[in-house]
Amino acid sequence: MTIRAMEEKDYDKVKALWMTIHGFAIRSVDDSREGVIMFLKRNPGCSVVAEEDGEIIGAILCGHDGRRGCLYHVCVREDHRRRGIGKAMVVHCMNALKAEHINKVSLIAFTKNDVGNAFWRCIGWTKREDLNYYDFTLNEANITAFNE
Repeated sequence: MTIRAMEEKDYDKVKALWMTIHGFAIRSVDDSREGVIMFLKRNPGCSVVAEEDGEIIGAILCGHDGRRGCLYHVCVREDHRRRGIGKAMVVHCMNALKAEHINKVSLIAFTKNDVGNAFWRCIGWTKREDLNYYDFTLNEANITAFNE
């Protein structure tokens, strides 16, 4: 198994992985080929894939705004979980962010994502109880769809 920086050519395999993850949310614009490639270009070397026998079995979109890093779409193929792949990918992303002089990283996990929330607690992340999360939609065409 290899952990490496995500490349534009990985998009089709990464999207295919996303589509297998139960409860995963995909946005029509942000997660399109164009949206992901734009994100990768803005944050070169930060996003990551886990690859085994030519197949992508894990992925994280990772970026920063110059002040704070953020992890998006953290996933490991369900039949490859509990092997340290997720943690290894997170470490790779954290090292990439440290190299960019980023000091703090955040992520959003759905409250009903029991597996994901347990993972983040297990590897030492802190759930914030002192704030509310807000968002505002600038592009109504950016529709979110959940995998069943």
